Amino acid sequence: MRPALETGRDVERAFLVGLDYRARGKGKTASAKGALTAGATAARDAAVARTPASQRQSSKPPTLEFSAEESMAELRALTESAEAEIVGEFMQHRDRPDPATLIGRGKLEEIAGAVAMSQADLILFDHDLTPSQQRNIEAEVKTRVIDRTQLILDIFARHAHTREGQLQVELAQLEYMLPRLAGRGIEMSQLGGGIGTRGPGETQLETDKRKIYRRVRHVKQQIEEVRRIRAQQRQRRESVPVPTIALVGYTNAGKSTLFNALTQAGVLESPRMFATLDPTLRSITLPSKRKVLLSDTVGFIRSLPHTLVSAFRATLEEVQRASLILQVSDASSATSAEQDAQVEIVLRELEADKSPRLHVRNKLDLVPAAERADLKNDAANVYVSAAKKTGLSALLDRIDKMIAQDPIQRVKLRVPQSEGKVLSELEAKTRIHLRQYHDGAVELEVDAPASIVRKVEEWVLQPVGRKSRR
Repeated sequence: MRPALETGRDVERAFLVGLDYRARGKGKTASAKGALTAGATAARDAAVARTPASQRQSSKPPTLEFSAEESMAELRALTESAEAEIVGEFMQHRDRPDPATLIGRGKLEEIAGAVAMSQADLILFDHDLTPSQQRNIEAEVKTRVIDRTQLILDIFARHAHTREGQLQVELAQLEYMLPRLAGRGIEMSQLGGGIGTRGPGETQLETDKRKIYRRVRHVKQQIEEVRRIRAQQRQRRESVPVPTIALVGYTNAGKSTLFNALTQAGVLESPRMFATLDPTLRSITLPSKRKVLLSDTVGFIRSLPHTLVSAFRATLEEVQRASLILQVSDASSATSAEQDAQVEIVLRELEADKSPRLHVRNKLDLVPAAERADLKNDAANVYVSAAKKTGLSALLDRIDKMIAQDPIQRVKLRVPQSEGKVLSELEAKTRIHLRQYHDGAVELEVDAPASIVRKVEEWVLQPVGRKSRR
């Protein structure tokens, strides 16, 4: 078995293996993971409820399960994000997985021949492999084998630039590797290089489990310190009532592009999956002149490795404590409903599925014109194109109405012109609808946060009525 860097090529050559399990006698494709769990089923139903009526088929509801072809397309995108060259593909159709090799020894012989012909450096399986399956397959094909989880971990390792992100990725990698140490040699060495061996951890991951356990404990302690510091920062923020809005969504839904469009932050925008890993927090001003904090978060994906969800809890706490969650979806994607269902599953795991939420249907510019005319904003959905910066005003207005903290009131004021400081604050922090000058005073009709109304209550003539938050 040759380590990738011994091939003399800068780009690794990957051979992809997909799986299509069909229920015996029914001819229907089954999920590679088997039946949905109760939690996944509930999340799927919730996603169906959130899907706009214009995107549902009247004859039947969406199945919200990825087909084998859609899953393989996602594996291709992940492989490209790992900067590997795809040199071949193989789709295995079976009634059920083989417990020893997942796809059967006969098919392994076919794959071994195809891999040799294509001179592939590694084989990527669109499925999680048990440690014994991975060893059995490698023994047969004589080539490095990487499963879906290890591929995602590698991409995370590439994109973790902050110390916090590197610690979280390292913890996830260590916990993934622990059950796979037995019987592994150079494949587990970070000196070998290549996809699946990259990471911010030690130069070489020894097979001594006691040393790995010690490293896991040390990394967990450092992450707890990160959580403590984040909690202190959050307490300081919460001492000043500034609501936090969290962007969540499937990877490559356009969250970072939307984040930049709203904040001009200049964070990395990329069509590759998991381009954003380290969280970013920026302030934006709403139409009502209230300030809120917008948080960009790591993208979710189908069957997101549990080790990653656990390791990134320190980062994802921003989602748990957000005043409003903006769930960003790719409106142009044929698998948008399925992706939404996967996001729902992760939000349930984070116990954030009950938080106030607005669904932002992004990439409207990529939707065919004939379909675009039927897509209208409603109570739960707003359609935008972050790349073209269209629909953002309607989005900000909707966010403004949904933020419960420091609610907006419509009031009439009569402020003496001599109160320059008060007038200046009203100009900066309220939305002025009417301004008239009479007898040395300024009469105003404004939308103002409750905190500002309290400060100027001596000049309030009459409240026009509180604006609806929905």
